[in-house]
Amino acid sequence: TNSLTTAWRLFKSLSEEQQRYEKQLIFEHPAFVRLCQQLLREARAMTRGDLVFSLHALVSLGVPQSTLLVQTLLRVCQEKLNLLDNRCISVLATTLAGMDKDKNVSALQAGLQLLVEQRISSIRDIFILQNLMKCLGKDAPVFLKKKLEMAVVREIDGLTFLNALRMFMALAAMNYCSLPILNACSKKIQENVHDVPFRQLIVILEACHTLQYRNVKLFSALADYVNSTAYLWDKRQIILFLSACETLGFQPTELLDIFAEKVTEDPDFLNLKNLLIVLRVYSRLNHVPRVQKHLFFETLHSCLNKCLPQISNTELLKAVYSLGVLGYLPPRALDELLQKDSKDELILPDDLKEQNTVMLRCVKTCVELDSPSFTKPAFVLTENLSSLVSLNLRKAQEALIELLGDENMFRQNVRLPYRYHIDFEIRMDSDRKKVLPITAADDHPDSRVQRWLAFLFAPVSAFCLGTTHPLGKLAMKKRHLNKLGYHVILIQNKKFQEMRNEDAVEFLKRKIYSEDAFPFPEATVQDNN
Repeated sequence: TNSLTTAWRLFKSLSEEQQRYEKQLIFEHPAFVRLCQQLLREARAMTRGDLVFSLHALVSLGVPQSTLLVQTLLRVCQEKLNLLDNRCISVLATTLAGMDKDKNVSALQAGLQLLVEQRISSIRDIFILQNLMKCLGKDAPVFLKKKLEMAVVREIDGLTFLNALRMFMALAAMNYCSLPILNACSKKIQENVHDVPFRQLIVILEACHTLQYRNVKLFSALADYVNSTAYLWDKRQIILFLSACETLGFQPTELLDIFAEKVTEDPDFLNLKNLLIVLRVYSRLNHVPRVQKHLFFETLHSCLNKCLPQISNTELLKAVYSLGVLGYLPPRALDELLQKDSKDELILPDDLKEQNTVMLRCVKTCVELDSPSFTKPAFVLTENLSSLVSLNLRKAQEALIELLGDENMFRQNVRLPYRYHIDFEIRMDSDRKKVLPITAADDHPDSRVQRWLAFLFAPVSAFCLGTTHPLGKLAMKKRHLNKLGYHVILIQNKKFQEMRNEDAVEFLKRKIYSEDAFPFPEATVQDNN
């Protein structure tokens, strides 16, 4: 056992290429063959520790699972399962987690699960509990996940920084979101954020995504750490971090600005793969750098042009779509995309057909509405989809009726050109003091109408995490509705639903009549495109 575990410890410290070479040398070595034969003969006489550590070392070294030796050790482990102490259970669980399902593995996992249920109250070591959580995985029954959670919570005061890091992976492996544990781990990580290895930063964010755990303070602490040490990190590492943030809908504003500067200073590192990630991140998070924004987008445009000879149709569509969402239309890439579409040469994979169709439609909408030659129409043809509103808009409807006095003072469920839809529409007079009634026959422009107000009640998921900053698609919709002559009022529906009725009415009143409801048009990237 000592020989095998020592070999494994030396082996795992090697690079992947070295491991392949050393593995062949180990397996061909006559002493290794004799060692395996001796292990096979003495398997049933081994102590519990030697048994599980030998199995772990053999599996980790890559000895095939189908061999007589590995299968024999698995059967002996089944026979001695009740004799294993907590440490041995932890090692065995780790070993089984890395093995393929077969008759002996499945039987041992089932027995191990029953044993953990019986022993869990006696396990006080958080490291062992973490191992069990990772190894029992998402297939463990809910009641067992709950027991493991309670066992960890019981020992939470002894949580170390390393325990906190590993716990994110353990909970993600079990696909179990325990708020008491995650909150305690988050606090510990925030206190020691400068000790977090880079790879672990990504693991934490990926685990939060898997668990649907959103902690703005934790994400901000991690982003501030990367931001303050950005000069230490490779640009590709920062791309990985920003990509993980984008998946969570979290906008690390300062880091995005700093990275934009790095891109403009040295764009050569942006190969096609990295370019597409950068475009996706800035597009979805609706982030336009505060400084040299046009230079940033021109740099991305130049990099995209260099990649055009080898880019696939899907990648071309994604790139143009991402820039279009931000209001920037790359001429050469756009021409190539539209030419392929007009000649029916834009062949896209069937598995994402609907998604690709939506992206292409958005690109064509951007071409029309974001063009410098586009002028605001005197009248926009609209259509009422239905007089009924969904349940999540019922409160808004009732508040508007109470505020304006009549359902004829607004329209609901309005469909606009370009497949856009608004929840409620209100028309106001030229002095912006009075709401004008909307009748069924009102199909022509009214000279008294100064502004059309469009209310969009959006879910929290349509905004960057913890902010009222809209994500890319919602921001693009707002920009396009502005182009069509609407002033758009974005409201987070969840917060609105939490208001008392009288507060909801007062809130809408401020939105409709306040001078702030009619700001100057927002500047976008395409203004100077």
